[in-house]
Order: sequence, then structure tokens, then C-alpha cells
Amino acid sequence: MKIAFIGTYPPRECGIGTFTQNLALAMTLKEHHGEKNHKRLVIAINDYDETHVYPPEVKLTIGQEQQTDYLKAANFINSNGVDVCILEHEFGIFGGNGGVYILPLLHHVKIPIIVTLHTILEVPSYTEKAILKEICKMADKVVVMSQMAISFLTSIYDVPKDKIAFIEHGVPNIEFDKKQSKKELKLKKKKVLMTFGFIGRNKGIETVIKALPQIIKSHPEVLYMVLGKTHPNVLRNSGEEYRNYLQLLIKNLKLQDHIILLNEFIDETELFRYLSACDIYITPYLNEAQITSGTLSYAMGSGCAVVSTPYWHAAELLQDGKGCLFNFNDPDDLASTLNTLLDKPEKLHAIQEKAYRYGKEIKWPKIGEKYLHLATTILKSPKKEISKKEGTIIDPLILPPFSLAHIKRLTDDTGIIQHAKFGIPNLKEGYCLDDNARALLMSLMTFNQKKNPLALRLMPIYLSYIHYMQNEDGSFRNFLSFNRNFLDKMGSEDSFGRTIWALGYLMGNAPNDAYYQNGKLVFFNAVPIFDKLKSIRSIANTIIGICYYLKSNPSDEDMIIRLKGLCSKLILQFEKNSSKEWPWFENLLAYDNAILPLSLLHAAQVLNDDAIQSVGIKTMNFLTQQTFKNGYLSIIGNKNWYVKGKERSLFAQQPVDALAMVLLYYQGYLVTKDKEFLNKLFLSFMWFLGENDLRMSLYDFDTKGCCDGLENYGVNRNQGAESSLAYLISHLTVLQAYQELYQSKESKPTQDSDLKGNKP
Repeated sequence: MKIAFIGTYPPRECGIGTFTQNLALAMTLKEHHGEKNHKRLVIAINDYDETHVYPPEVKLTIGQEQQTDYLKAANFINSNGVDVCILEHEFGIFGGNGGVYILPLLHHVKIPIIVTLHTILEVPSYTEKAILKEICKMADKVVVMSQMAISFLTSIYDVPKDKIAFIEHGVPNIEFDKKQSKKELKLKKKKVLMTFGFIGRNKGIETVIKALPQIIKSHPEVLYMVLGKTHPNVLRNSGEEYRNYLQLLIKNLKLQDHIILLNEFIDETELFRYLSACDIYITPYLNEAQITSGTLSYAMGSGCAVVSTPYWHAAELLQDGKGCLFNFNDPDDLASTLNTLLDKPEKLHAIQEKAYRYGKEIKWPKIGEKYLHLATTILKSPKKEISKKEGTIIDPLILPPFSLAHIKRLTDDTGIIQHAKFGIPNLKEGYCLDDNARALLMSLMTFNQKKNPLALRLMPIYLSYIHYMQNEDGSFRNFLSFNRNFLDKMGSEDSFGRTIWALGYLMGNAPNDAYYQNGKLVFFNAVPIFDKLKSIRSIANTIIGICYYLKSNPSDEDMIIRLKGLCSKLILQFEKNSSKEWPWFENLLAYDNAILPLSLLHAAQVLNDDAIQSVGIKTMNFLTQQTFKNGYLSIIGNKNWYVKGKERSLFAQQPVDALAMVLLYYQGYLVTKDKEFLNKLFLSFMWFLGENDLRMSLYDFDTKGCCDGLENYGVNRNQGAESSLAYLISHLTVLQAYQELYQSKESKPTQDSDLKGNKP
């Protein structure tokens, strides 16, 4: 078996690195005749700009914040005959917001994955929870080191229990004679208390220091040793502030002769020499939120009597007399506990014996065997075959329940607020025409499909905003402050086009005549502007609006002429910039790209024009080639876009682009009846739910809003109107596409209450 290990790795000074190395060695031990049963290769994570001279088993390194390194690592694993991949996960060692960069790596790896979780948070942030849930979805098995971790995963992160494996934290198979170690370390006459590991404020070492005066009154031979460097993150942000505080505390309590602070990262052999000389090991952590402690496991493995605060792992591990607990941040309780053990050697010895027996069971060779058994079981289990269903992959049961909760939160009696801070409306940014036009379109679609009374109540607000923002010449202002002051005299052509789209749709789907007449008035006041448009995206949006109008008013010859004229402008733009390798309207792919072919497919349907349809199909296929290279939608990033002949921008990906792709493939299906377009439609929608470059859901299941985009650091958690409306319109389009499909088959849909309505 060839095994790939991903994690930090020595000589980088990191507890996860030590774990990774020990596990890799334990799983690839040599047989008696010297042959290795299994081969290992390691992919090591470098911290920021640091580099290390790694041992030969490290075949590749990943720069923590270098996103492309993660994809290179996935390709490396896939092309090197690896059978199984083992990831050591800890928040903070992977790049991006919450370590999100590890998700694309796991997604691209084509072999079974085992993930060891070193931290599981009881109260995670939104991002931490989303990332860990996605990691567990992609893993074949998730390994935890405590029973409480299993409870957390099942209850908080929705991980199936049968996917979780419990394997204890391993300890090195190193033993020293206690008396000999004390003699060598010149500690023969001392009662040694010890704490080791990276040092930081959360370790609670001051609790032990404050307890020592009470202890040395009865036991003046006590020496407290703290072995470990300041944690690199603490050192980077706060320097040696905590260590300096401890040294000052020692001086003030006159404990210089009873405490040693050894500022070193000690190798394991030397560490176990110290542990064997230790009488009582102390973990005085300040709060319960630690699901796994490697230092605690090491102390138990070396046969130390452990005294600890009742953090989660300690409370579980020290049951049945294997150690003693004391209250958090309570020097008096600690002093009492330690004095009791030091006064009663037989009790201390009994605890040491139980710890020693337990430690025998968690030596690395035995832990390695457990991991090997887990890997072998996964490899022997039958691979899940994806059934090839006829027709389409659209599954409406996958969709989250449809909700207007966030839209209601963003809407007041003026209109929909354009921006949000996380899920809370940002009143400072006011309103814009684009979003109120989208909101009108969404509310019309919602009412038509679901007869939702809230959509009907919100609809006149958005329509009134559009009417209020129209100038006398038929153009529109765009921005309005929260106190209803105009912020511009003339809005963008793009906002004009989107408004015409919404008004055109309104005239074909108005809930009553009052809405129809109001929409018609504003629409026709704007008609003189149509011929003046220069932006091709504004032209495209306007084409779509005219097409919706003509579907309910097919005899309007004047409007048909205007439609043909606008289509000619788009076709001319295509002919001017198109080539065999680049069949597109511009020399770049920018924003809202799918709107361009979408408009031509709408026009082709209304005009029954094969030439227009041909350009629409050709450009749709080109856009598909550029955005579906990996089997999921990878939107052209708005950071630098994609200039012909140059490198495409991966970030920032925006929900309106995903919406445009959903609408494009739906229209492609309506025009051609090719069901493959419905597959692409559904894959485009799944971009919102995590089928994207970062493997992160943009839909917020708590707020019912949609995050504003995918950035290089992770998900932009703000949930403005544009992104949330893009999600909801996409959701409704998926339901309508499914309705269209089942109607063509004359069969009943899965959720008929969810799938009723007119075409968007």
C-alpha cells in the first residue's frame, strides 16, 4: 500500500508535524526481514514564508497561503500511484479563511481519504463549521481521539456515526528507567512536577506557579519544570509577553529555586527522558474546550501521574483512577490535590501504574496498526457506483427550503437595501435600481410559482422604487441614499437594461391589471433610450426584457423591429471580435458573461431566427468550455477577468454570474430540448451550495441569504441583495426547469407544490 500523508512535518516545530511523522513511520514499519510492508510519501505544509530542509519522505511542500500549491499537491497524489491519503487537520495550518484552501485539494484527490481531526469546536464560526462539514463529506473515514469528539461531529456537524473511527492519540515507543533518568538529569533529590508543549496564555501555567508556595511549605524538594517554546503564532503576534509575565510572577513569589522555564522545542527522545524523571505531570489549561491533547497522551504513555483541569480530553482520559482533576484557574484546589498525592506515595504510585498500563496500549506501533486496518477496510470495500440515470440530474429534493426571510430583512418601505454586513442590512449604503429590478423579477417569479403572499406584499415596493427613479426622458437614476436623496442623475446602462428585463417580465406575469399598467407605463417611457444603448450587456438585458414583452404582445411590430436592431448590434460585436479559437463578443470574458448568449437565445425563440440562434449556441458552448473544465462551474473572476491570450482570474467569483449561467442553460434547453443543458443548469446552481473552486456553500442556511462571492481568502460573508436575489432566482429557475422536464414527460414531479408556475 502506498500512503500519502498531508500535514505539517519536522523539522518544522509543530505538534501536528510530530504526529504526522510518527503516524507515517508507524504505518510503514519494516518487517523482520527488513522489507517495508507499505510505502509513504509526505506532503508538508510550510508556515507562511518559511522553508525547511525536510527528510527524503517529504516529496512535495505546500506554501500555507499559496492556493495553487494545494491543487498541485492533488495532481501529484493522483499521478503517483497512491492508494490512500491521510490528512491531519488542524485549524490554522492551512491557508485561506478558516483553512478553506484544503477543500479544493480534497475535492480533486481521486483516491480514498482518511482525515484525522485534531480540533473540533463546540461553538464554531460559520466558516469553521462549513469547512469542517465539507471536509467530513469528502472523507471516507474521519478519525477522532475522544468519545466527546464523536458526539460533537454527529450533533453539531451532521457527520454520520458510521463514518467516524475512534483511534487514540499515539505515543512513542520510548522508555527510560525512572531512577536513571533522575540521576542523569540531576533531579535525584527532587519531586518533579512538569508541563510541556508550546506556551501561550491558554495553557494556564500561572495557576501552577501560584499554587507552588502552598506546596513547597510541606514539600520543599518540589521542582516545577516547564518545557517548551512560545507558540509561533503567539510569538508572531505578542512576542514573549506571556513568558515575561511568568518570569515576573516567579520572581515576585520568590520561586526561582523551584521553577525551570526551558525555552526549547525538545526532541521526543529527550522529552521522554524528562517525562520518565517526572513524578506528576500537570495540564492546567484555562478552559474546557480542548477535544484532544497530545501532551496529555504523551504523559500517560510515559506512565506519569497526571493532574489536570477538567478540559474535555482530560475529563475523559483520566477516568477510572488514571489521574486527578482540579478546578479551572484554582491554585488552592491544585495545591491541595498535589499535596495529597505527595503525602501519599502509595496513591501516587497506583495512579502511575494505571497510566503506564494505559500507555502500553497507545504506543505508535499499535496505533499504526489501527490506521492500517482502517485503510485496508476502505480499500477492500466496494466502490460506490454512480448510477447513470436517464434524462437529467436535476433533483429538487437537494434544494434548501425556499425562503424570503433575508429578502424581507433587507426590504423596507422604500425598496431593498443593496448591501449587508454579514446577514444584517447595511443602511449606510442605501438602495440601487439594479437590485430593486432584480427584486421585482424575483417576487414575480415567486408569486407565480408559489402564490407566496409575502412576495405579493413586497412586489409594489420594488415597482414603486423603479417608478420613482425614472427621469422625464425615460432613463433612470440608480442610487438612492437611506434618507431618500438621489445620489446620481443618470444610472448605468447596465442598471437600465436590468430594469427593462424586469418590466418586460412583469407585463407577461403581472398578478393584476394595476401592476401591468404601471409596468407598461414605465417600460414605454423608457423605449426612446433603447436605440441609444452602447453597452453590450445593457443591450442584452434590454433584449431579454423586450422578448418577455413580446411573448404576451406578439403583434407589436414596432417592438419587433427594435428587437432585431438590438440583436444586430450584438451580432456585429460578435463578428468583429470572434475567431475560431475565441468565438466571443469581446476580446475578454468579463462579468455577467452568460447574459450575452442568453439574450440571443431569447431573441431566437421570439423571432424564430436560426442565424441568431446559431451565434447564441456557439457562444454558449464557448463559455461552457471556459467555465466547466473540471466538471463544475468555475466562474470567471471579477478581479482581473480573462483577457484573451492571458491568464484568467479565479477570484472574485460573484453569484450574479452563476445566476446568468443557470438562466442561460434553461433557455438553451427551451430552444433546443437538449437535456444536457438541464444538467449544466443544475451544476451551475450547485455552485451556490458548494460545487465550486473552494468547495464552500455560499447559501447561508441560518440567515437564508447568499454570501457575496468567492474571494482568494474564502467566502465573502456579506449577504447583500444582489447575491441573495441571484440565489433565489436561480432556485426558482431550477424548480421551473424541473417542471418543464416533467411536463414534457407527462409525469408527476417529486414536489408538485414546489413546482407550479409560469416560465421565468
